[in-house]
Formats: sequence, C-alpha cells, structure tokens
Amino acid sequence: MTDDLDQDRAAALDLLARAAYRLSAADSRLRGRATRSPEALSLTHARALRALADQGPLTIGQLAAMTETTGAATTQLVNGLVAAGYVTRERPAGDKRSVLVALTDAGRLRCRERMAAMTDALREELGDKDFAALTSAADTLDRLVAVYDRL
Repeated sequence: MTDDLDQDRAAALDLLARAAYRLSAADSRLRGRATRSPEALSLTHARALRALADQGPLTIGQLAAMTETTGAATTQLVNGLVAAGYVTRERPAGDKRSVLVALTDAGRLRCRERMAAMTDALREELGDKDFAALTSAADTLDRLVAVYDRL
C-alpha cells in the first residue's frame, strides 16, 4: 500500500514538474511577444505597472523590490515602459540623485486593461474550480517560487 502511495506521489510530482516547465516556457513566449509587440506586456512589465498603480511613484530600487528584479533589470524595464508611454521619470524637488517612476494616464489604462484581461482569462480557464482548489493552486504556485529560487 505504501509503495503504491509513493509511486502515485512520485507520478503526481512528475506531472507538477512538467507543468512548471510548461509554465516557464509560456512565460518565455510572453516575454518574447512583449519585445516584438507594443500591445503585449510581459509579466514583469505588468507587475511594474500594478506596483505603480497600487503604490504611486516609486524609485527604481523600490520598483525593483516590488517586481522582484535587480536594479539594472528594472532600469531596462523602465526604459521600455517610458518608450511605450506608460511611465515617466521624475526628479523630486531638491534631490538631483533620485528618480521617481510614475504612471502616465496611458499606463494606468494599460494596467487596468491587463488586470481585466488576467481576470477574464483566469475565469475562463479556472472558473469551474471551487475555492479550495483555487487556494490550493495558489499555495502550490507559491511553493514553486521557492523551488525555482533554490535551483
């Protein structure tokens, strides 16, 4: 009996590992689309817009922390968002060293559109799942973050 349970668990973990790799591949495809198409947003771009919508103007360091990226990567991210017209860089009065990144009206609109698209896609794909299944999935994804961080 225990051997069957161990085999079932090993098979389920293998399925999860394969799904995690497919999720990573899907993220890579999304990042590729975001570099080729102005209307596509990578998950990192979307996280940055959401952080700015939720918190207001942020320094590069604060935005890096909220998007879980490096300062250098966030600078590149902001460059792209500035070019798209979604954010601006502002210098606070009296502080020539700091730069605040702030959403433009177009950035706010794009953030709302992306959040609505994500909500719609989640409802379409997962609307048949109950609360327990959805919270279990969220917990599993959170644990996969820890796995990725260890690799």
